[in-house]
Amino acid sequence: MYSLKEYWQLRDLPLPEGEWDGNVICLETNVEWTFGSNETHGFLSCYTFTIVTRGWLTIVYKNRELTLHEGDLYSYSPGFEVTVLASSNDYRGICLLADEQFTLSLPTVRNAIRTAYLTVVELSTPVLSLQADDQRRLQELMQMMIRYQQTGLPHANESLQMLYNLFLLDLSAIQEHSIQQHRFPKRVEEIFLGFLQLLPQHFMEHHDIGFYASRLSITTTYLSRVVRQVSGGHTVVDYIDQLLLMEATFLLRQTPLSIAQIADRLHFAETTTFARFFHRMKGINPREFRKGK
Repeated sequence: MYSLKEYWQLRDLPLPEGEWDGNVICLETNVEWTFGSNETHGFLSCYTFTIVTRGWLTIVYKNRELTLHEGDLYSYSPGFEVTVLASSNDYRGICLLADEQFTLSLPTVRNAIRTAYLTVVELSTPVLSLQADDQRRLQELMQMMIRYQQTGLPHANESLQMLYNLFLLDLSAIQEHSIQQHRFPKRVEEIFLGFLQLLPQHFMEHHDIGFYASRLSITTTYLSRVVRQVSGGHTVVDYIDQLLLMEATFLLRQTPLSIAQIADRLHFAETTTFARFFHRMKGINPREFRKGK
């Protein structure tokens, strides 16, 4: 999967002034930019938050069509394929993108995980209709990020990270007032976040729940229960399989590696095992998928 910096270079987008660390970036978007994201959305290892500032946008998320209108905030989490279907000609938005590993290392996410709309826990439709004051406040933070990106100051990266923290805190507060949210004990949240932090580092080598439970010093039964509880029914295997599928899709589309080499890189015992996995997840075998690229 692409890191945020790799994604930016792939799409040949203008870089912030100065030395950008690739952790956080913000920009205003239009129809052309938004449809261009279809090329890499499923391969992007970052969280994104988009506020529709004008017009409307229709997307497909988890096989559901969602239409976003002015004042809606849409959140995207890594590993899910999203397709932009249609938009009004006057569509405009403002978009914040943050690297996945950087995001999961932030203490702020420990507060954000309590809210049902943040896609880090995938509890609900990732769209929130903002009140006018809330929209204005979040947009002001995003506009401030854009201004800092243009300064080239030595502390610009640190400023962007601080503003991102403020954005998540403000979003959490907004959501607490907007929905009847789920509450989880602190220990449950700690375990779930620990699992999310381990997963992108080890999913290619370790496909078994036992590894993650051992690293978290808990039983496999308890880890399974925590993940189901916080994610609203998703299993540990669901998370592992989703990342394996995204990585496999990326390698098939973007590299010259043979299917056997990809199976080996993803630590499948046999190429046939990998092929069966891919067909089960994607409905097509790897060779056919590559030919139909």
